[in-house]
Amino acid sequence: MKLSDKALLVQLNVSQWTARKLDRKATEQVARNNNTSLSAGRYNKSLLPMNDYLANVHQKTTLIRKKYYANTLPWGIEGTQMLPSANYLAFMNEFRKEKGDWESLVSKFYDEYPRLRTDAERFLGDLYNKADYPPLHELQRKFKIDLAVFPVPADDFRVEISDHELSRIQQDVEDRVQNAAKTAMDEAWQRLFDRVKHMAEKLADPKAVFRDTLVENTKDVCSILSRLNFTDDPDLEAMRQEVEQSLANNHPEALRNNPDLRRDKAAEASDIMKRMGAFMGVTNDTNGDS
Repeated sequence: MKLSDKALLVQLNVSQWTARKLDRKATEQVARNNNTSLSAGRYNKSLLPMNDYLANVHQKTTLIRKKYYANTLPWGIEGTQMLPSANYLAFMNEFRKEKGDWESLVSKFYDEYPRLRTDAERFLGDLYNKADYPPLHELQRKFKIDLAVFPVPADDFRVEISDHELSRIQQDVEDRVQNAAKTAMDEAWQRLFDRVKHMAEKLADPKAVFRDTLVENTKDVCSILSRLNFTDDPDLEAMRQEVEQSLANNHPEALRNNPDLRRDKAAEASDIMKRMGAFMGVTNDTNGDS
């Protein structure tokens, strides 16, 4: 399998204004009033308190990043992820929509910025400092969103170096790509394992309270993994289908109100988790997420 035929590399870059700033004068006052050293704490003020416009941008950024990592697999370089070709179209369509929504929220914030800056003077009182607020044209340079797409490195090097050194470089690239592929697939297995483990733990405790997301998140992971399995691992696909049919196909309310169903599904989740652990080489006490 040539990984370059199965996947792409992507980098998500988002920059935004935090509208928070260290106030050294206030920090000194707090330290002095509490008879403590300056190193004991820092006073970071919100430059635009009590507004939803910038908060909406930040929330959308968080959502975009969450979807980015959910739809990709680790590559081994910080900030760079692997996007299987099978998931490219679905992910890019969703990303373009979220990017458009993000840009719309940013535009609304620009429109409200003069008013928010005026309001801040009233809210902040003596903490207000006009110099903390950049003019709009400078502020606009602080907001940017972009998704860069690159091919997976291949072993084709057309450079004038010795055959021995070229062979060493090609082998190094091949080893790195293979290691990255293994790491990515390990992550795919781990995502499914974590969801099954979490369901097993919640359902096994009849007193445990759980939200609808216990099932919904498992269903989402199963859906995404059908496109992230770029090596066409038959064992992972078989486990994914079993989790989807046995665990993700239950209504949360039914699991809450039917003790027998809840107990049966807890046992099924535990059994699936153990069989997955055998494929992954992990023990039953492997920590999962919540």
